[in-house]
Amino acid sequence: MNHSDDRHQPIPPFAPQGPGAYTSGGAPAPLPPPAPARRSWFARHKILTGILAVVVLGAGAAAAGGGGDEPTPAATPAADAPAAAPEETAEDEAPEAAPADLPKIGDAVRDGKFEFTVTAVETGVAAVGNDLFGEEAQGQFVLVHMTVANIGDEAQMLSGSNQTLVDDQGRQHSANSSAAIYLDDADTFLNDINPGNSVEGVVVFDVPADAVPAAIELHDSVFSGGVTVSLEQ
Repeated sequence: MNHSDDRHQPIPPFAPQGPGAYTSGGAPAPLPPPAPARRSWFARHKILTGILAVVVLGAGAAAAGGGGDEPTPAATPAADAPAAAPEETAEDEAPEAAPADLPKIGDAVRDGKFEFTVTAVETGVAAVGNDLFGEEAQGQFVLVHMTVANIGDEAQMLSGSNQTLVDDQGRQHSANSSAAIYLDDADTFLNDINPGNSVEGVVVFDVPADAVPAAIELHDSVFSGGVTVSLEQ
């Protein structure tokens, strides 16, 4: 046996075994990617999982509510409850005085420091004054004659402009102080009356021709409450 030939034979390198161990270029083949992790049943069935969760929650809520099947009866108003009393109005508490209840011509009434007594009413007067100095009515003049006494302890000024005439339609008319100037006996234009004294004067109103005087509101000043006297005759 010739051993010298065996010692000189080259030893082949170690080669990986199996198919695909080498690429065509002689480099080692890459390892295959790891297999994806298998998801759970719930992750793969999200819709079914949501439905099951709703069913479970609904069953729990029904159990917590006591499971009563009878509906709660609706509240009904008490049949025997008393009806509310109608609310009182200022008109019910203090009804306005009817003309029949008012003081009349010839009655003495008081407001503030003055005591008034209406003595007469003239209607249908077309003009006041004379041919040289006077004034014609737009409709008709109504002349209210009165006596005014100062019942206070100091002087008080009487002014016809503080008085108001009310006709039968409820319309309020102011006095015509300029027309009263043409009356010699008016004495109601800014007339100071001392305590204890009295004057006889006239207040003039210019009203529509068809107006019928119903009442007069008398005031000792522009700020007073006033008192009403019926002018019905």
